[in-house]
Amino acid sequence: MNPLHSLNIKYPIIQAPMAGVTTPEFTAASAEAGLLGSIGAGYLTADATREAISDVRKLTDLPFSVNLFVPDDPPFVQEDIRNAYLALQPIGGKLGLPFWKAPLSEPDYERQLQVVLEEKPAVCSFTFGLPARESVQALQDSGIIVAGTATTVEEAVAVEELGMDMVVLQGAEAGGHRGSFEPDGPLVTLDGLLAEATEKLEIPLIAAGGIATASRMRELLAAGAAAVQIGTVLLAADESGAAPAYKGAVLEAAGDPTVITSVFSGRPARGIRNAFIDQMAGSPIAPYPIQNDLTKRLRKEAAVQGNAEFLSLWAGTEVARSGSGTVKEIVARFLAE
Repeated sequence: MNPLHSLNIKYPIIQAPMAGVTTPEFTAASAEAGLLGSIGAGYLTADATREAISDVRKLTDLPFSVNLFVPDDPPFVQEDIRNAYLALQPIGGKLGLPFWKAPLSEPDYERQLQVVLEEKPAVCSFTFGLPARESVQALQDSGIIVAGTATTVEEAVAVEELGMDMVVLQGAEAGGHRGSFEPDGPLVTLDGLLAEATEKLEIPLIAAGGIATASRMRELLAAGAAAVQIGTVLLAADESGAAPAYKGAVLEAAGDPTVITSVFSGRPARGIRNAFIDQMAGSPIAPYPIQNDLTKRLRKEAAVQGNAEFLSLWAGTEVARSGSGTVKEIVARFLAE
């Protein structure tokens, strides 16, 4: 049984939980447009996660999801971190930041989980690995649907064996961070991943990656997906929290200008190729999330300056099909195509 049916969502579509982009207005607008809206809470503190949930509920009575990042535990090697920081100096100089503070973040994952248990959104999904079995059980006991993210069929099987209710199959075409359990996991196309998963899994499969038209959605539903997840096609929406320069790069994209890179965060992610990616090719990179902390101030300054060449422009392979307007208008065009 597809647990999404119990939520009475109008369309079999989940709005991708794009951390840093999903403002409460964006999540609520997605829900009002007939999708399962999602809060990308991966970079939020527990208090900010609670506030985001509250803000969405002020804007809509419809169900929505909260996505959490299962934390990595990278080795802390001071020399490697210093080398990664020094490698970023030329970019900092171009942005007027010859030196900048880069405090290392601490994950607030366990407290976020407690917030989700208390606030009870309709769905809680996980990326970058598996939560503890006890956490899955506690969420389900609270009436929350639990979803995992997988980039290989082996990861998808692990999600099912843990007892999760459904799994998001993230194909290689997807924009943003690869949801792999291990940062260097293999790249598998969505069609290949879905075909293999339908043979081995019984839980509902959510297809994600490069889905920009209703015809593509119908293909995937016919191939065994219970629903699809879309993100890039919504990136330039009025309600999106993406910086203006980011939205501009998305709307100006032609063909497939994307590459997969670890230079921004230390984890592989697909985005529009720009000067930051080119200049950092072959340079020392700290592990995730340390590299993300090192580049955070640079990316923030690039956004303030409107300089898309030094932003992380996460986007999928079908970014050229993205358009502007409200979420409602974009969804209407998506369904009409």
